[in-house]
Amino acid sequence: MYLWMKAFHILAVISWMAMLLYLPRLMVYHCSAEIGGRQSETFKIMEKRLLRFIGTPTMLLTWVFGLYLLISAGYLSDGTLWAHIKLLLVVVMSALHMRLAWHVKRFAADENSHSERYFRIMNEAPAVVMVAIVILVVVRPF
Repeated sequence: MYLWMKAFHILAVISWMAMLLYLPRLMVYHCSAEIGGRQSETFKIMEKRLLRFIGTPTMLLTWVFGLYLLISAGYLSDGTLWAHIKLLLVVVMSALHMRLAWHVKRFAADENSHSERYFRIMNEAPAVVMVAIVILVVVRPF
């Protein structure tokens, strides 16, 4: 059962990361679109659907499968530092997700106040956190 859960966890993480890397890129382009224009309205639909149908469900599945793996392997109770740091980084990744969800709502209301540069930085943040998580899981330096 553990290996099945691990496989499903990896699939969920891949899908979640795809959304976390693509959504801010859409927002970069959305910044350049004329408010109320056809392109802006298309971006609104794309952003909302990406978040609702891929992002949020895969974030929740990542948490469910990941917590199962952490608990069943005993990593949270044996004092393993890398697992606790990884969990903290997943909380950070979830906060990034929530921030992007907030931006989707702001764009939907035509109230975005951030620049393309801001969203380019937001596009890099999940990648940096992902690198740290992968290193913690594979190398287990602590």
